[in-house]
Amino acid sequence: MKMAFIGLGQMGRPMAINLLRSHPGLLVNTASGRAYAELERLGAIATDDRRALADCDLVFLSLPDDEVVDHFLFGAEGLAQWMRPGSIVVDTSTISYALTVSIEAKLAALGIHFLDAPVSGMASRAVDGTLTAMCGGNEQVFNEVAPYLEKMASNILYMGAAGAGQLAKLINQLLFDINCAAIAEILPMAVKLGLNAEKVAAIVNSGTGRSYASEFFVPHILAGQFSSGYPLKHAYKDLVSGAGLSTKMGIPLPVLSAATATYQTAVLQGHGDSDKGAMIKVYERLLGVEFRATAPSAGGSTAHLQ
Repeated sequence: MKMAFIGLGQMGRPMAINLLRSHPGLLVNTASGRAYAELERLGAIATDDRRALADCDLVFLSLPDDEVVDHFLFGAEGLAQWMRPGSIVVDTSTISYALTVSIEAKLAALGIHFLDAPVSGMASRAVDGTLTAMCGGNEQVFNEVAPYLEKMASNILYMGAAGAGQLAKLINQLLFDINCAAIAEILPMAVKLGLNAEKVAAIVNSGTGRSYASEFFVPHILAGQFSSGYPLKHAYKDLVSGAGLSTKMGIPLPVLSAATATYQTAVLQGHGDSDKGAMIKVYERLLGVEFRATAPSAGGSTAHLQ
C-alpha cells in the first residue's frame, strides 16, 4: 500500500517516524520542510508535489487546525480533487466536530473513505508510539487502518460514526484544560499563604489533588520552564469547540466557562506561545508571587515578584 504522512510538527514528526520504521518509502510532506532531511535519512520520500501525495492509497494528516486541514484537502491545490475512489484519508489532527462531519461527506461524494483519528498524549508518547487514538468513521475502514495506527498508538479505540473520534478527544481535552486552569489558580494561592512551593508540589503530586496535568506541568512550573507542551494559543481551539457545543446543545458548562476565562487572560497577557503551564503567570501576577523552586524566605514563603 502506498502511503503518505502530511504534517511533521511536534506530534506528526515522531508519528511519521514510527510508521516509517515498518513502511520504508513513506511519502512525507510538511509546510516548513525542516524535517525532510531527517526523515529522508530514515528512508522516507519527501515531496511537495500534491499530485504525488494524492496518488497514495492511504494518507495521514497531522495538521494544526480546521483551516489548514480544509485547505489541504479542498483548496485550489487540494488533494481531494486528485485522489482515487477507494483511497483513504485518516485525520489525526484535532479539529472541530462540524468540519469533520463536513469533510467526511465531501470525500464520500468523491468515493474517498475518511477516518477521524485524533490522538492524545504528549510528544514523548508520540516518540514512544504509545499514543491513544480515538477513531470515528466506517468500522470496516477503521479495521483496515488499525494495523497502521498501531505503529503510532498503543490504545486505539473505535468510537462510532464520523466525528465521534473528535468528540471523544474533545471530552478528554476539556477535562485536561480545566485541570490546567485549576493548577494556575490554586498553586499561587499556596505561596501567598506562606507555603513552600516545592513542598506543596510534592503534596499535590502524591495526594488526591494530583492529575496528569499536575504531574506534567508542576515540575516544569517549579523550574520556570514554559515551553514543554502545546502552545496556549493553539490549545484554545478546544475551548472554542466546547463553548460551541454548549451553546448548540443547551448544556451548561460553568466550570469550563471559568477555565476559559483564565486561558483568555493568559493569551491577552502575551503567553499564547507558551504552554498551558504558563497560565499560572496570570495569578502569580495578580497575587504578586511566584510558584518556583526557590529557597523559602525567613517568613516561610517563596520569593515574591519584583
